[in-house]
Amino acid sequence: MKHPYLNEEHEIFRASFRKFLEKEAYPYYEQWEEDRIIPRSFWKKMGAQGFLCPDIPEEYGGSDVDWGFSVVINEEIERVGSGTIGIGLHNDIVVPYITAYGTKEQKERWLPKCVTGECITAIAMTEPGAGSDLAGISTTAVLDGDHYIVNGQKTFITNGIHSDLIVVAVKTDTKVVPKHKGVSLIVIERDTPGFSRGRKLNKVGLHCQDTAELIFEDCRVPKENLLGEEGKGFIYLMEKLQQERLLVAIGAQISSEEMLSSTIEYVKSRSAFGKNISQFQNTQFKIAEMATDIQMSRAFLDSLIAEHIAGENVVTKVSMAKWKLTEVAREIATQCMKLHGGYGYMEEYPIARRYRDIPVASIYAGTNEIMKTIIAKNLGL
Repeated sequence: MKHPYLNEEHEIFRASFRKFLEKEAYPYYEQWEEDRIIPRSFWKKMGAQGFLCPDIPEEYGGSDVDWGFSVVINEEIERVGSGTIGIGLHNDIVVPYITAYGTKEQKERWLPKCVTGECITAIAMTEPGAGSDLAGISTTAVLDGDHYIVNGQKTFITNGIHSDLIVVAVKTDTKVVPKHKGVSLIVIERDTPGFSRGRKLNKVGLHCQDTAELIFEDCRVPKENLLGEEGKGFIYLMEKLQQERLLVAIGAQISSEEMLSSTIEYVKSRSAFGKNISQFQNTQFKIAEMATDIQMSRAFLDSLIAEHIAGENVVTKVSMAKWKLTEVAREIATQCMKLHGGYGYMEEYPIARRYRDIPVASIYAGTNEIMKTIIAKNLGL
C-alpha cells in the first residue's frame, strides 16, 4: 500500500535502511533477546549511517529531513522486533523535547552526540506510585544555589540501563494548586552525583529492550539543565505525547502486518486431514477478518500520519489510533497463535515473541483507558 506522505526519496531511504538491518540487526536479534539488551555498538552503527535523529537541524549534526523518514525508520525497526522500541523513543520522543524546549547551548552540548549514538536518551516520568497520574509525581527538585537537588525514584524507564541523558519529570513546587503547575523537566546526565540505577527489570516481553529503575538521592544537577521554564513541564509533556502515542500506533500496525504475513505463510505450508490448513473455511474466515482489520487500520493510520506531518492537532485521532490499533494487534496475536497450533507456543516461531511483546502497547504512553477518557472529553462528554 502506498503511503500518501512518502515519496521516492523515502523509499530509497527505506531500501538502504532495510539493507542495513538485514546485515546488522536481523542476524543478531535472537541473541539480543537472550542477552536482554541491545549492544551500544548497534546504536553507534545506526548513528554512523545517519539513522538516528534524521530530522535534527544540520547545525547539530542531523539531516534536517521531514518526519516521513522517521516513520520509515520506526516501521522497519519494528519489523525486526518490538524490543527495538528504544530507538524510536530516542529519535522521536526524547530528543524532540531538547530540540523544542532546549536553549542553544543545551542543543549544542547534547544533540550532536544524540545523532552519532554516543549519547543514548531516556525520559523518566513513571514512578512506583504514579503511572498515568503525571501531576501526582513525588520526585522533587529543590533549587540550591547553582544546582537543583533531586530526590525520588522512577521505574519502567525505557533505555534505563544504556541512557546517558535523561529528561526527568520533577516537582519544583509541591504546594501550587493545581498540582500540574509544579511539574518541571530537568535533564540529568549519566555521571551526575547522587544518580544511580536500580534493577534492570525482567519483563514478560520486549526482552532485549533495557528497562530499569532510576534512583535520585540528593542528586546535584546544574540549574542550566532545566529544560524550558519551571512549572511548564506538564504542558511540555502533553504537547509531545501526541507524537509518542502515534509511534505506539505505528508499532502496533507493523506488528499486526508481520503477524498476519507469517501466519498466512504458515497455514499455506502446514497440512492436516489431507489438505493445507489454509483450505479450511475457519482458517480462511479468520485470515479474512484480520486482513480487513489491518487494512482499515492502515488507512486510518496513514491519514493520521499525514495530518501530523502537516502540523495539525490530531490529539483525539491519535488517542483513537493508539487505543484501537493496539487492541487490534493484541487480538491478532491471539488468533495467529491459535492458527499456528502447538507450534505457535514454541519460542522458535516469531508469533510466540510477538504474542509476548504486544500486550504492553495498551499500557505504556498512557493506558488505553486514558485514551478513551481523552476521546470522550474531546467529544464534549
